[in-house]
Amino acid sequence: MSKRALGAPPDGLVPALRAEVDAEVRFDGGSRAAYSTDASNYRQVPLGVVVPRSVDAGARAVEVCARHGVPVTSRGGGTSLAGQATNSGVVIDWSKYCDALVSVDPEARTCVVEPGIVLDELDRQLADHHLKFGPKPSTHSHCSLGGMVGNNACGASAQAYGKTVDNVRRLEVLTADGLRMWVGPTTAAERARIVAGGGRAAELHAGLERLVTEYLGDIRRGFPKLPRRVSGYNLDSLLPENGFDVARALVGSEGTLVTVLHAELDLVPVPPYESLLVLGYDDICRAADDVPHLLEHCSPTQLEALDGRMAQLMREEHAYLDSLATLPEGDSWLLLQFSGDSREDVDEQAHALLAAVGRAEQDASVAFSDDPARERRMLRAREAGLGVTARPPDDRETWEGWEDSAVPPDRLGDYLRDLKRLFAEFGYGHPSLYGHFGQGCVHTRIPFGLTSATGVADFRRFLERAADLVASYGGSLSGEHGDGQARGELLTRMFGERLVTAFRELKSLFDPGDLMNPGKVVDPNPVDGQLRLGPAWRPTASRTHFGYPEDEHSFSRAVLRCVGIGNCRSRQGGVMCPSYRATLEEEHSTRGRARLLFEMLDGHPDRAVGDGWRSTEVRDALDLCLACKGCKSDCPTGVDMATYKSEFLAHHYARRLRPAAHYSMGWLPLWARLAEHAPHVANSLLRAPGLGRAGRRLAGVDPARQAPVFAERTFLRWWRALGTEPPDPADPATVLLWPDTFSNHFHPSVAISAVRLLEDAGFRVAVPRAPVCCGLTWISTGQPAIAKRVLHRTLRTLSPYLDAGTPVVGLEPSCTAVLRSDGPELLPDDQDVRRLAERTRTFAEQLVHHAPDGWRPPRLSRAATVQTHCHQHAVLGFDADRELMRRAAVDADVLDEGCCGLAGNFGFERGHHEVSMAIGELGVLPAVRAAPPGGLVLADGFSCRTQIEQGDTGRRALHLAEALSLGLDGNLPSDHPERLARRTDPPSRAARWAAGAGAAALTGAAAAGVAARLRRS
Repeated sequence: MSKRALGAPPDGLVPALRAEVDAEVRFDGGSRAAYSTDASNYRQVPLGVVVPRSVDAGARAVEVCARHGVPVTSRGGGTSLAGQATNSGVVIDWSKYCDALVSVDPEARTCVVEPGIVLDELDRQLADHHLKFGPKPSTHSHCSLGGMVGNNACGASAQAYGKTVDNVRRLEVLTADGLRMWVGPTTAAERARIVAGGGRAAELHAGLERLVTEYLGDIRRGFPKLPRRVSGYNLDSLLPENGFDVARALVGSEGTLVTVLHAELDLVPVPPYESLLVLGYDDICRAADDVPHLLEHCSPTQLEALDGRMAQLMREEHAYLDSLATLPEGDSWLLLQFSGDSREDVDEQAHALLAAVGRAEQDASVAFSDDPARERRMLRAREAGLGVTARPPDDRETWEGWEDSAVPPDRLGDYLRDLKRLFAEFGYGHPSLYGHFGQGCVHTRIPFGLTSATGVADFRRFLERAADLVASYGGSLSGEHGDGQARGELLTRMFGERLVTAFRELKSLFDPGDLMNPGKVVDPNPVDGQLRLGPAWRPTASRTHFGYPEDEHSFSRAVLRCVGIGNCRSRQGGVMCPSYRATLEEEHSTRGRARLLFEMLDGHPDRAVGDGWRSTEVRDALDLCLACKGCKSDCPTGVDMATYKSEFLAHHYARRLRPAAHYSMGWLPLWARLAEHAPHVANSLLRAPGLGRAGRRLAGVDPARQAPVFAERTFLRWWRALGTEPPDPADPATVLLWPDTFSNHFHPSVAISAVRLLEDAGFRVAVPRAPVCCGLTWISTGQPAIAKRVLHRTLRTLSPYLDAGTPVVGLEPSCTAVLRSDGPELLPDDQDVRRLAERTRTFAEQLVHHAPDGWRPPRLSRAATVQTHCHQHAVLGFDADRELMRRAAVDADVLDEGCCGLAGNFGFERGHHEVSMAIGELGVLPAVRAAPPGGLVLADGFSCRTQIEQGDTGRRALHLAEALSLGLDGNLPSDHPERLARRTDPPSRAARWAAGAGAAALTGAAAAGVAARLRRS
């Protein structure tokens, strides 16, 4: 039954799940699209998704599905690279609710966890005990322990701690037919007792004993003796000499045998000290040749490798350059990490190895560090491998499929040479080769042609040849990521028919109805079946508003940037993805949204999302996208969901009535220009009792939000009042200050302060004579056609400055990012837009990199809590700001707490307030509340300042320009220094009531006039 093409769910399934299971039960198109693929080449649209609120509820969901004959697939982080987390039945997502650390025994160094807990979160909770879970894959920020058990995950630290299977004590598992039990090492006496008890548990244990007895010699001879054998079921764990360990036999079974409900894990001490030694080589094969020689003389906790091709890609992509800068001479590198109880210990291990192999720390091909921060920088380049190699700048997309083969470490160099010859034979060029060389595991991504029949045929032939190659070396098809669909069909080439028959019997014993993740490992779907792309993939082409210059001017190709790595599901550090962090919903992650957009492209007949650009499922998924652009920098493949959202909204609402917020906040620059004629009246009306609330409702603004206060005098009015003679645009000292809407109409003190600082540094400040705008608010509300017109008008105004090459200094990060990034994407063929982008600088960049020699900013000598605007993080960079603060003697605590949650119009829109504040409470707002009263709170973004002010922090944030300007006037006050900044106060209670009364009177008079006219008629 499970092999049939599952279309609609069987009668009664959905009502039964909703009635019997405490879970979110989702059979809508959007949810099915979000879970239609993982990080692999494969795609299967599920019947539906169940998100259980407890482990017991998850178990109940399995039972209900089994009763209806529907297969289930368990899913954690969804980072599987072999197709294990995609299937056509019901997907059970354990990651949202079932993520508890149930218990810890520090003395025994064990813990019990639920399957959805994320590895980094587990390690954070164990930190007080100075313990951690040993294996640490590169996806540690978002992979779940259930997924690690299912895949037998490893990571770089497996060099010291082994695979997940080596760190599991017991498992609580559930079979498709309802047996729930704890399993682990089982003595002969225990097995006899279980068998004597009868029932399903007796049947399983007796069956396992018969299986091991029948295939004893085959298991001992046929399982390769190497540290990274991940392929196949772990029948070797059932050998008598291995304690007949049923738990370890089930690790790595990819959800095809049982559902894991709890895991009891072994833990390891966190090493107090670590050091890192990097050795350079002429090429990656010679580096591999040296691995066994190095291991003769040391026992590192990691022995990693990366090659010159990856370094080249990083340079071309301008990524991880700080990591590359730490590497010694060479075209390939081995990175050895040592752990110990003292700095002297870890230093000695490294120096002893250098002495043993005839090298010295002073050699150009050697780099050594025992500084943790520098070690993290050095290792970041290696961890970034999958993302960097997925979308190389030469536009030849690479794919998984043969990305984690493993051989005995002493044969690694020769294997790589043969693998390179195979690449050349198939015309695949020079894929990067890197990985866990200390255990013989090789990572790579290959430019398979997965969109043509010929390319797919070559893909299959290559995998068959590569499987034969690795088997000839006594290796494993998979050294880390498992078999799934990618390698299940190839297992006979590694194990032979007899052992694969044993795998099939094991599957039949545990899952006779084939309801547990069918089509993987045993009786697998074809390696070239159910491809995410495939020769039949034909996406609909549409004319777009953005140019997508880095994606061959194709929206479809832009959407394909997401390869499913899942970094957008991380919960700490960076910016991406704030809506996921607040909701823990796949659909509200960057990856989930990319999946819905992919389905919307109409490339497959069984697409989960219909209606194309009019899709309500896609609209709803994008609704909680903050357009923060965090993914543009934090996603390893550079997904830019903010741009995709704008593109979608433009098509979705074409020739249709838009949400009110698109008119109120999308057209904010226009309303702000109108308000400047009577700002006091505007402020009073916006906050008048009753009237203000009604106005917010009419404008699509959340009633919990207060409108920002319009300044009594705009920056431009202040500037014009000065009567300053405009400087010559061609004067090298001239800079054009960009008067963005926020610095002009709301916080003019920011721009006024910038003028003071720029003039103090010796620059001659110019300001555009006519109104200018970057079009930001129209872009963020999906009105790019208007944004283009606004930009064209702005370019005409700026023409004298663009012709003269005058630098343009931006103050508001979101607007500055438009000038530097969004503008060229909107108008890719416009030479003036490119010139504007090239000449645009941040305030800090102008002062740090272009101020005359000898100029120094005022010394503030003050601590500061600093929130970086998301667009500055993603597009502009923050290094210049750090340097400017250093020169100003600011002790800056630059927060790494993600987005503030307001994100321009997002936090003001009706229905977003709760999510907006939840995001702020994840880190930014608590950090501001904890800031010392005498310290500065700095935030260059108007949104960030507004969120901090409205977020019950008791603080008001300043732009860096404001803080430095205050420093020009002397010492700052010792308490709440922001009180010196000039801000327009909200209208008084009397003014608000007067405005309300006046509006009511006008309304009454108008109504009376209408009534009189009606009577006369």
